[in-house]
Amino acid sequence: MKPRNTAISRRKFIGSTTGALAGLTLLPSHVIGGLGHKAPSDKLNIAGIGVGGMGYRNLKNMESENIVALCDVDWKYANRNSFREWPTAPQYKDYRAMFEQQKDIDAVMIATPDHSHALPALMAMRQGIHVYLQKPLTHSVYESRVLTETARRYQVATQMGNQGNSNEGIRQICEWIWAGKIGDITRVDSWTNRPIWPQGLERPSKEMRIPKTLDWNLFLGPAAYRPYNEIYTPWNWRGWWDFGTGALGDMACHILDPVFKALKLEYPSSIQGSSTPANTESCPNAEMVVYEFPARDNLPKVAMPPVTVTWYDGGLMPPRPDELMEGEAMGNEGGGCIFHGTKGKIMCGASSANPTLLPTREMAQVEQPKRIIRRIPNAMEGGHEQDWIRACKETPQNRVEASSNFDYAGPLNEMVVMGVLAVRLQSLQRKLLWDGPNMRFTNIANDDQLRILSKDEFEVVNGDPRFNKDFVTLPAKQMAEEWIRHNYRSGWEQI
Repeated sequence: MKPRNTAISRRKFIGSTTGALAGLTLLPSHVIGGLGHKAPSDKLNIAGIGVGGMGYRNLKNMESENIVALCDVDWKYANRNSFREWPTAPQYKDYRAMFEQQKDIDAVMIATPDHSHALPALMAMRQGIHVYLQKPLTHSVYESRVLTETARRYQVATQMGNQGNSNEGIRQICEWIWAGKIGDITRVDSWTNRPIWPQGLERPSKEMRIPKTLDWNLFLGPAAYRPYNEIYTPWNWRGWWDFGTGALGDMACHILDPVFKALKLEYPSSIQGSSTPANTESCPNAEMVVYEFPARDNLPKVAMPPVTVTWYDGGLMPPRPDELMEGEAMGNEGGGCIFHGTKGKIMCGASSANPTLLPTREMAQVEQPKRIIRRIPNAMEGGHEQDWIRACKETPQNRVEASSNFDYAGPLNEMVVMGVLAVRLQSLQRKLLWDGPNMRFTNIANDDQLRILSKDEFEVVNGDPRFNKDFVTLPAKQMAEEWIRHNYRSGWEQI
């Protein structure tokens, strides 16, 4: 599909710095804006895909613009809020039909399950449509790479939905570290309280009647077919390998964001994963992933030596720093991270909230370094979405890219979903060596096998425990390649 090449598209019209077009004179936006109004021509036409949950909140933060189309595979779920909020917007179940039939879309917000992120985003960008895409950016490493390269090619404005990337906290952490406040960093610990949905489950044997308001085939999208069961959707899809990325995919784009940005990380050189029992169907209840990154180019005031980043979830926590007083919380309710430097430590919560030097009493006399990163007002109350809207209205040549645009978010997400790979490949019992540019592991041989739990039953018979466990054996190299780059179900475009 080729990008539209009309003589004057609506997106070019909005992005134009010319005050008159085809004989029509417009008031400058700053004049009307000063009166508290926007010129109609200054507003984007935004479509939403996946509008029943987080997508609704994103659209509410975008309603300064025109909401012109709503797409969701579950119309009952979408009717809770979005369909009621914007009743005049045409409603769709299939985003492919929406893009084909509705030609006035300038930008799209996508908040579908993880496995359905890449295809609508790719389709939109190839049509020159700007994209706001919820975290995690994609379900696989390869999809992240494709979206990053496609955004560059079509020069659209993009943003991933990790709001903390626009917040003040991540900027403070970067400026402290780059100023050498805690010295060189060789270790980071990170954690989250997730999952808060069911995980560690086997595929249900019961097939249920599909609700009339749900298009189950469209929900499955590029994933392999399976019978409907209410345990999958809404919301609980996060815990199933085919649809979600578990606690790590859900939260690491929020929690590892300051780590990736402040330490200027790129590809890890190795990963290792361990977890509570992980089966063929769903993510484990708790996991730990260790990433190792090589040295990067030094900055003027701080070196960038090799660094080890460790992730914990499901209630697992890193060792408590000695600098914390008894009863003093680590991070916040969602999680957090701790940077261990040669001169000190920095701790923050999820989404880079409330960054502090450790011990926290040092904050009373800390000298703040010079601000060198652009600030975004009200990041957590709509500023993240509004910064993307601003970028959409600027020409590619003059655009200040949104904070978590795909050039940044794509590599960040590659790191995140590599942690998912580490957990799924843990039965190899080795440190996995990663060739980032070529997206492949270099130490998985053709004859290596995975041994993965497929059934785990327990009962007490006559007072004695009885365990019934089954395992499947899978070719490791073939499965790694599939999990890095998915083969989509027939009928869906393979990217």
